[in-house]
Order: sequence, then structure tokens, then C-alpha cells
Amino acid sequence: MPQGQPLSVPDDGLSTRARRRQPVLAVHTGAGKGKSTAAFGMALRAWNAGLRVAVFQFVKSAKWKVGEESAFAALGRAHDEHGDGGAVEWHKMGSGWSWSRKQGAEADHAAAAAEGWAEISRRLAAEQHDFYVLDEFTYPLKWGWVDIDEVVATLTARPGSQHVVITGRDAPPALIDAADLVTEMVKVKHPMDAGRKGQKGIEW
Repeated sequence: MPQGQPLSVPDDGLSTRARRRQPVLAVHTGAGKGKSTAAFGMALRAWNAGLRVAVFQFVKSAKWKVGEESAFAALGRAHDEHGDGGAVEWHKMGSGWSWSRKQGAEADHAAAAAEGWAEISRRLAAEQHDFYVLDEFTYPLKWGWVDIDEVVATLTARPGSQHVVITGRDAPPALIDAADLVTEMVKVKHPMDAGRKGQKGIEW
């Protein structure tokens, strides 16, 4: 794509403006570090543009503290109190989704993942948010906890201009085929390979 120009212009009857405003389904996959980090960077850009941002983390426990979560909580308060950026929501599976009646219960992980996807489906249908991060969502798909065909059908038929970014290793081929933007993170070197443990401010 030299100088930001597409290699070809589709014959879809859309204007350049309309084509530019089409919603994006992005997938960040691969064995390298940075998949979630890149997604949160996109979410930061979306927040600055005034888009309503929602993050759904499918593997991390509700008890784990994630640095980006604290940062986006502050951005959410800036929106609520001063009108800056867009609204922010952050949900983690772990001990229960925030909307779940089983809050704090030791729910079956597969059932919890399915419940999370069902809620996201409802929100997509209602156009509740503008920018979704489904963090580590490839794992419930890989493990068969959530049906990939249903996910692809829901995402490709989502109404409005809702952007969705999905992260995690081993993205299913059907998801990659449906996506508009796919990035594979490839590990070249990692400090953990040399016996160094994760650091605050780098890994979390």
C-alpha cells in the first residue's frame, strides 16, 4: 500500500468516504509478545476519538491487576467527569463477569466464556459500544468453549460502525478469513528465554 493508497479500488458502489468509515474486524495473533498491547493502543486511539470503548478479557482472572485496566479506568473517569474522550467499560471473566448473577462464584470456565460471548453478542446487536477489545478470545474458540461459526456469523453481520479487535494465539482460520486486518506477532527474542522474569511496567 504505497503512500497510503490502496492497491485496487473495489467496485462496490461506495464513495471513498463511505469506504473509509467501514467498521474493522482486526485479529492480533501469533506467538510473539504484544498482541494485547497493540489492541489496547488501538483502544486508546479510539477513546481519544470519542468512541465508546469496551474491553472483555477472556482468560485473565478478575483478581489479576492489569496496568492498562487502571489507565483506562482513569480515562473513563475523565469522560464521565469532564466529557473527555469516550465512555469506557472493562470486564474480566475470572470470578464472574460484572453483569453476571454469579458474581464471585467459581463458575465453570467454559460456561463463563460462553456467557461472556452471549453478552457481547447482545451488545453488538444493540450497538452498545463503538470499539470492542476481545482480549485472549482466540483461546475459548480454540478450546471449543464458544462456537467459531456463530462468532464469525455474528461479527460479519454486526450492525453500524462497530470496530472489533480480537487477540490471542492460534486464531482459527475462519476468523482470519473473516477479518479485515490480521497481524501475526512473531517472537525473535524474549528476555524470558534468558531466564529473566516478567517486569512491572513491561509485562503488566
